[in-house]
Amino acid sequence: MKVVKFGGSSLASGKQIEKVFQIVLSDMERKVVVVSAPGKRFAADHKVTDLLIECAEQCLLNLDSRELYERIIERYSSIAKELKVSDEVIKDIEDDLLGRLNGDKSQPAEFMDLVKASGEDNHAKLVAAYFQQQGVEAHYVNPKDAGLFVSPDPGNAQVLPESYDMLYALNERSGILIFPGFFGYSKEGKVYTFSRSGSDVTGSILANGLKVNLYENFTDVDAVYSVNPSIVGCPKEVKVLTYREMRELSYAGFTVLHDEALVPAFKAGIPVQIKNTNNPLAPGTRIVSERDNTNGPVIGIASDHGFCSIYVSKYLMNREVGFGRKLLAILESFGLSYEHIPSGIDDISIILRENQFTASMETEIKNRIEIELHTDEVVIERGLALIMVVGEGMRHNIGTTAKASKALAEANVNIEMINQGSSEVSMMFGVKEVDEKRAVRALYEEFFAAVTV
Repeated sequence: MKVVKFGGSSLASGKQIEKVFQIVLSDMERKVVVVSAPGKRFAADHKVTDLLIECAEQCLLNLDSRELYERIIERYSSIAKELKVSDEVIKDIEDDLLGRLNGDKSQPAEFMDLVKASGEDNHAKLVAAYFQQQGVEAHYVNPKDAGLFVSPDPGNAQVLPESYDMLYALNERSGILIFPGFFGYSKEGKVYTFSRSGSDVTGSILANGLKVNLYENFTDVDAVYSVNPSIVGCPKEVKVLTYREMRELSYAGFTVLHDEALVPAFKAGIPVQIKNTNNPLAPGTRIVSERDNTNGPVIGIASDHGFCSIYVSKYLMNREVGFGRKLLAILESFGLSYEHIPSGIDDISIILRENQFTASMETEIKNRIEIELHTDEVVIERGLALIMVVGEGMRHNIGTTAKASKALAEANVNIEMINQGSSEVSMMFGVKEVDEKRAVRALYEEFFAAVTV
């Protein structure tokens, strides 16, 4: 058995769903289909999930959300018309969404999750109806009925361990199972969503629970590329990646797969295959526990911007017991989480997402660090990009850091900071946002110009 997940672009229109239908039927092992909400049909289009978020926000502000509601229903209606699916399905979707929008708003975060989750939930019902109309035994599966229970954390739910045993019972059901992604239920019966793009997570959880031999993730690209195609034209495709490599690349900016999605599959040792809905015969990229390191030390280069750093300097910092804990406690009191902590004997840098570090808290945080920790210097720098050079082979290769630094220097890119994880699977460079693309191109030329991946 295989679990197969289709992303929003793969389900954005009736034509796309017809492709999905043919893909599923072309392999009898594809028994569980995880469905995303309808994505964009064209560049200027809107994802249904974005419309649902905006609609929920309007409701929470007691504003008229009728226009948004109608736009959402129209998306489903247009798909149903293309597929010639019964109007009864759309009536069910209308009633479901209205019920959610008229629900309890006393807990805004929980209300938002309830509305957001309708995108996947209702689309799964529509997809199941189409399969049935084509004469195929297919069943919509409600996550609560299947036993997908999660922690009560709005927008950041985590699967509960006991879910895996309950999900295994899906093996006993007949036909093709159409399962909505992105959300689960608390033990109290409330809907909670995973973080954005969480349908990938649902697919991985089901693959683990059902003990399948492969988790296929269909998207709109032929494979994972060694670098962002919008930065480097026609980059090399990657045929095989390890879980750790893919997670590092996803975290650092690769949007092919949710960076949390691999954990359940990894724990069960289930390989993941990235495939293209629009070109299903392309081999894609396989993600596995281990691979042969025959492609050089680096397998991919990812980048992301929107970061800032808090640089703290204090003489003999390394001898002060508890300094790091106290520094992080100050950030914790403001509800801030960090991304990286490069450090030396007398200084330390905390890298954070810039959007959570508002200008209003900047002065207060700086003052608290200076006063409470008696520092010599505190400097806050915004407008940073992080570039991640990733590859299992780096741990066995001498000179990778030197080659990367040389490439950046020759491209006239100044390195603001550098950090390498203890696993030696990735190496992070901090640069100015304005230098991000030039830095990525320089690194790609250095590591991939003469290498076949």
